[in-house]
Order: sequence, then C-alpha cells, then structure tokens
Amino acid sequence: MSAKIGANPIIWSNDDMPELGGETPLETCLAEAHSAGMEGLELGNKFPRTPDALRAALAPHGLACISGWYSCELLTRSAEDEIAAMQDHLQLLRAMGSPVMIFAETSNTVHTQIDVPLSARPVLDSQDWQGFARRLTIVGDAVARAGLKLVYHHHMGTVVQTPADIDTLMRLTGESVHLLLDTGHAWWGGADPAALAARYRDRIAHVHTKDVRPAIRAQADAQDWSFLRSVLNGVFTVPGDGEIDFPAVFRNLPGYDGWVVIEAEQDPARANPLTYARMGRNYLARTLHDAGLLSCRHAS
Repeated sequence: MSAKIGANPIIWSNDDMPELGGETPLETCLAEAHSAGMEGLELGNKFPRTPDALRAALAPHGLACISGWYSCELLTRSAEDEIAAMQDHLQLLRAMGSPVMIFAETSNTVHTQIDVPLSARPVLDSQDWQGFARRLTIVGDAVARAGLKLVYHHHMGTVVQTPADIDTLMRLTGESVHLLLDTGHAWWGGADPAALAARYRDRIAHVHTKDVRPAIRAQADAQDWSFLRSVLNGVFTVPGDGEIDFPAVFRNLPGYDGWVVIEAEQDPARANPLTYARMGRNYLARTLHDAGLLSCRHAS
C-alpha cells in the first residue's frame, strides 16, 4: 500500500475569501490538478453537491473525491442536532467512496474575519472542553457507523489551535475521533508536526501539507494580524517551500497509506496555482518515497 497525493482546491479558489480565485472555473482547477499529478481533490465551494454531478465532473480527469470540510457547531447545539445537520455532506462523501470526513468547530471561530486578530481567537475552559469532547465523540461514532472516519482539523483562529488544545482534544475524545494532521497549522500554532505525528500516529487518518514562510509568520505574530490578512501576505506555501521538516514528519508515520493533501492557502494572482501545485506535488512525492510511503511508480 502507498500513500496517495491529492490537493485541496483552495490552491485555485479560496473558500474563506471567495474573491480569491473567484473567477477561476472549476474545470480549470480539475484540469490543472490532473496535470500536476494529483490523484484526487477535496471539495470546494464550486463543486457539484450531488453524487452523479460530482462523478461527472471528476471522472474525465481521473480524480477521486478525497473528502470535504464540514463546519460543526457543537458548542452551540447537541450531538443529535449536529448529526442531523451533517447528513447531506456525510451521504455525499459516502456515495463518493471518500474515506474521511473533515470536521472543525466554527461556531465562534475568528479565522474567517479579516479584521479580527488571531489573539482574539476563542479558548475553552475545562467544563466547555468536557462537553465539546463528549458531543464530538458521539458524532464520531455516527460517522463511523456510516463507514467513514471523522478527522478533526486543528486550525488557526479556532478553539483547537495550540499543542495544548490538540493534546486535550485527543485525550478527551474517544477512538472514533481521529486527527487530521495539518503541518502548516501545527507549526504556526506552536506545535512540531513531526512530534505530533509520532505522538498520535495511531489516530492520524488524514494529512494536510502546507509549509510556512518564517519571515511572514514572524511579522504576522509580531503585528497580531488576522488569519486572512496573514494568508493574503503569503504566510503559507506548498510543502518544500518553507521551513517545515517534512522528511521528519513522514518518518514518524510509518505505514501510513491514507491521503496526503497539498493545501497551500495563497492568493492565486500572486502564486500561480499550477506552478505551485506541481512544485508541491513533486517535492511531496520525493519525500514520501524516501520515507517508504510511496512506490517508485507514483513518485515520478
């Protein structure tokens, strides 16, 4: 078994700031993802939301539907209400054969607000954590019964951002809640993604690979920028173009055979999507091959 390399369409069109790449047709994204060597794509705001239409869009390019982000609100509603709310998304992923469903709590996030600094992000107290983790585990159990894995996406500007947040999430939730390891969000949030890979390798079921430009990260931290302002200024890039030690990350995930997704949030007008997608895919293929996670056939 080999890991599989895919991409998130945020390289071409941004979901949090739809004006970034808003003019780029879905067909361009699909064609260029295939040209760059991707095996699949996660969902974005331009993708069809019925199985037949989604298959018709992806099939000509030989692309799988990897997964799709789901914005949960478990701090403000019950597990039962969340399970009901997520059904359309869950059933679409199930119909497409996607192995995981990406979750992140967004009821009080600041990452979508360009004028709100990251220092204003929400923080949970111990009582909130207990209730959140309990409800998330119930939802994870429901996702598992549908044949998928719930993978939780730690994210800048949300209640799960720091190493302590990630550790608390993993400690308080049950086995049906898996971790989506996002290298860029981990590094910027203060965690070593290689250390997270080693600590939670048995619960990591999905990997997002983005790199961090250190000078821009330092400026964003020093000036307390918002998440989106930091993105606009280029804090993220594709793997191999920043300061993260990706060989160390994948050495700590022996036997991993899930999806490894390139998800560099950049302004496509400043960072040509096809150029960066190819750059990231080629670097990632070499790195995964060297770590024994990718066959020679897929590493070319």
